[in-house]
Amino acid sequence: MTRPEALPLRADLRALTPYGAPQLDVAVQLNTNENPYPPPPELVADLRTAVADAAATLNRYPDREATELRQALAAYLGHGLTVEQLWAANGSNEILQQLLMAFGGAGRTALGFVPSYSMHRLIALATGTAWVHVHRKDDFSLDPERATADVKEHQPDMVFLCSPNNPTGTALDPAVVSAVLEAAPGMVVVDDAYAEFSHSPTLLPDPAGEPRLVITRTMSKAFAFAGARVGYLAADPAVVDALRLVRLPYHLSALTQAAALAALRHADATLSQVAQLRLDRDRLVTELRNAGLDVVDSDANFVLFGRFDDQTVQWQALLDRGILVRDVGLPGWLRVSVGTTEECDAFLAAVREVI
Repeated sequence: MTRPEALPLRADLRALTPYGAPQLDVAVQLNTNENPYPPPPELVADLRTAVADAAATLNRYPDREATELRQALAAYLGHGLTVEQLWAANGSNEILQQLLMAFGGAGRTALGFVPSYSMHRLIALATGTAWVHVHRKDDFSLDPERATADVKEHQPDMVFLCSPNNPTGTALDPAVVSAVLEAAPGMVVVDDAYAEFSHSPTLLPDPAGEPRLVITRTMSKAFAFAGARVGYLAADPAVVDALRLVRLPYHLSALTQAAALAALRHADATLSQVAQLRLDRDRLVTELRNAGLDVVDSDANFVLFGRFDDQTVQWQALLDRGILVRDVGLPGWLRVSVGTTEECDAFLAAVREVI
């Protein structure tokens, strides 16, 4: 079998490994930050009709601007955002890729604060953008002074921030965004994938007054729509115009647009699941601390816990009990996604056995 290394692969890609979490057939899968609850029945029924209607015209290309979907996303987000400030693509990862294609590339640099979402680095490198990372504080937070100093030192063309941050779950102080925007010479991207789970106020009002600020979102988490692959951003209209230069023709299929519109029509039902997930998230934080573990305060639908001498031992011990969590490569720590209430109970029972 021929390996990629035997092909004329780009030299800068040879040392990379593909992104991916283990997909194992176990009873309780809590490693990919999915919404554990399926879409509500009324949404599924609406999807059948919407997709069937879209299927009748699949001989035609979809609306390349996804105008109706962007209008619906603007209405969902509120804060006075307009269709001109919204853009949608196949998952937030394609949004990130388009941003890096437009504002990164050869001879440009992107900066991230680690630990954070590993795809920021991988997509940067895949688009030929140089990657620089700087470390968060010991408690995984960022403060304006330190973040500003890092940005001034490296002068990146793009800065990636996360709120809440993956894999730590920590929310971002809005003062950090303001400080980084003032110091950064280029674009500032706030990855807001877990916003609906956060205790903290949204950063969404900010794009209206700052053309270099981009806030990315996803429907994979709160909307229980990971299989549909829909992501979007809020930004200045000039950013949206820039992404039109690099998007693939008709990049968002008619079926995807129809499905996303159906999901937005049932946002209230789906977000009622989020309320339960937030309760179980806070319960996990409390119970894990009661069990004697260190736990990072979480504003997401996952919890980072430790500190272990060797987290791989605990990962395997939990797996042996039918519980799959995520080893994110952070020494001493594991990350657990918030499952159903019953799955959280099973996880906590296994943790008590393991420790």
